Amino acid sequence: KEVIIIETIYYHIDVNSAFLSWEAVYRTQILGEPLDLRQIPSVIGGNEKSRHGIVLAKSVPAKKFHIQTGEPLMSARQKCPDLVVVPPNYSMYVDASRALIKLLEEYSPNVQQYSIDEAFMEMTGTAQIFGSPTAAAAIIKDRIERELGFTVNIGISSNKLLAKMASDFKKPNMIHTLFPSEVPEKLWPLPVSELFFVGRKTTAKLHNLGINTIGDIANTKRSLLHSIFKSHGDMIWEFANGIAVQIDKVTLNPINKGYGNSITMPFDVTDAETAKLVMLSLTETVGTRMRADGAFISVVSVSLVDCDFNRASRQMTLSSATDITNQIYNAACLLFDQLWDGTPIRQLGVHTSKAIQNSMYQYSFFDSMDIDKLSKLDTAVDSIRARYGEDAVMRASFLKHNKSGKITHMSGGLDKAKRSGMTKAV
Repeated sequence: KEVIIIETIYYHIDVNSAFLSWEAVYRTQILGEPLDLRQIPSVIGGNEKSRHGIVLAKSVPAKKFHIQTGEPLMSARQKCPDLVVVPPNYSMYVDASRALIKLLEEYSPNVQQYSIDEAFMEMTGTAQIFGSPTAAAAIIKDRIERELGFTVNIGISSNKLLAKMASDFKKPNMIHTLFPSEVPEKLWPLPVSELFFVGRKTTAKLHNLGINTIGDIANTKRSLLHSIFKSHGDMIWEFANGIAVQIDKVTLNPINKGYGNSITMPFDVTDAETAKLVMLSLTETVGTRMRADGAFISVVSVSLVDCDFNRASRQMTLSSATDITNQIYNAACLLFDQLWDGTPIRQLGVHTSKAIQNSMYQYSFFDSMDIDKLSKLDTAVDSIRARYGEDAVMRASFLKHNKSGKITHMSGGLDKAKRSGMTKAV
């Protein structure tokens, strides 16, 4: 019998300058404004009054002024005095993201939303329906632009890693392939900083080793990279060689290595009581996210940035992995007391790590809390919030502050509009 082997095909869809593109489409097509933000030097910028004044997204003309995502708006304006700054509208962005996913699901039953502006699609075996991988990608790309008004890049490969790398090639509104046979030609000449999961610190270390391109990583002995970077060295060697076993295991709800939140306050925090209330707010959100993923953590850390932009952090390992908000919060308070020297605080963060899934709490004779009671309480509160909204239940200590808006009872990371919207989108 003849055996027919069908090659696995993945697409990675990446919205070009997502927040700015979605804002431009809304303003031109819905509000009827004549000016397209994509055609002028413009950015989506955070709230400067709340000290979140950074560039969140930028137009192509803004890139010519060397404006970078994440840089302060003050710096961006110095580079381009005529820069147009527009505040973010997260609920609208979520609607646009949801519309994108709905369209993609018409072409594949296996669509994985990777972030608000990215998605993977498995298109294996669809050639007889939609044509070749590149032909089908062109149909999807053009339909997104025609019906939704914004453009995307689509990367195509036989695994998710290479599809994602391909979508980062020349932009905007482009389709690129990066199959394993194309890796030496298309991937290896790129600088190491372009490789997925290679950040600034790893880039600097690689440069110190004389490793400057992705091809240099691929042709370095794996054992050498492992000796320096441990398991991360194995991973980047595999990625440089187009091997994507780890990323292709990603599911719709992957388990995180850790969960954390931080927040820049609109005022300097000068007393421990207020600081700990902020940390409780952060921990509420962290705990909710963990339990939604069935995750338990065993390491808690606290970070702060003072009014002079000095950074400090401290961590501790718990006696047993936990998903209980009160336990994480109590550990955070202990760390804060050890860490803070009384200098006014600008930013606070609560982070966790060493997450494992579907664990059981290891009881101890020294437990000072009623673990079962707290676990049932968290479960009940999560259930109520999931059904009636996160403001349906809050701790009494937040009542006064939540009304004023200075300290909300669940904060950090994605704000309320983004959290509720992403829940709907995913």
